[in-house]
Amino acid sequence: MNRVEISAKGIELPLWVDNAEVFIQKALAYLKQDKWDLSLVFCNNACIRDLNRRFRDKDEATDILSFPLGESINEDGEIWFLPGDLLISLETLKENAQYFAVSEDEELRRLLVHGILHLSGFDHASNAETEPMLQFQETIVAELAGERVIP
Repeated sequence: MNRVEISAKGIELPLWVDNAEVFIQKALAYLKQDKWDLSLVFCNNACIRDLNRRFRDKDEATDILSFPLGESINEDGEIWFLPGDLLISLETLKENAQYFAVSEDEELRRLLVHGILHLSGFDHASNAETEPMLQFQETIVAELAGERVIP
């Protein structure tokens, strides 16, 4: 079992937040991850742009940021992994969905998997379709295609 804490900054917490947690749980199960304590923040472009500028020296909004922690804690005799935090701009997500001609739901599922893979230690040098991480991401997105986050 994993724990997922979802919050919002600069926006209202989406009504479908419980669906996002269910999807994250299924993605983590697909990756055979257990006892993760993951944090996800949905935000606006102003918030993510500020963080992108401060931590990546890129003065622009982006769709997702991951802040790996990679620490373990002992909680009542159980070891929990603290992978880090994910932040997703719902404004950029919407723009990307339009640009790539996919539903907002599909784009969100893709971003959630993308962030989880980064917190799992995967990385990519470019956004080329040939990147192994991005190929693995698409495999997972396809495997979980029947799941819905945004109704």
